[in-house]
Amino acid sequence: MDIPPLSADFWAKAKLRTPKQITTSVQIDPETFAWFQSQGENASQQMSVALKIYAEAHKSYVTTAKS
Repeated sequence: MDIPPLSADFWAKAKLRTPKQITTSVQIDPETFAWFQSQGENASQQMSVALKIYAEAHKSYVTTAKS
C-alpha cells in the first residue's frame, strides 16, 4: 500500500520539532580533537553524533550493569 501524498492542510498544521540539546565542556585529547576538525565543518556536531552512536551501542551494557 502506498502512502498518500501529504496535503497543504497537513503542512499548514505541521510543527517543526528539534531534539533538545545542552551545552557542556568535555576534555578531549588533542589528537582526537584534531581528527574531528580535519573532517571538515561541524566538528562539534560530528562529535555529538559519535557519542550518540556509542551510547546507543552500549545501552544494554548500562542497563545490565545497573541491575
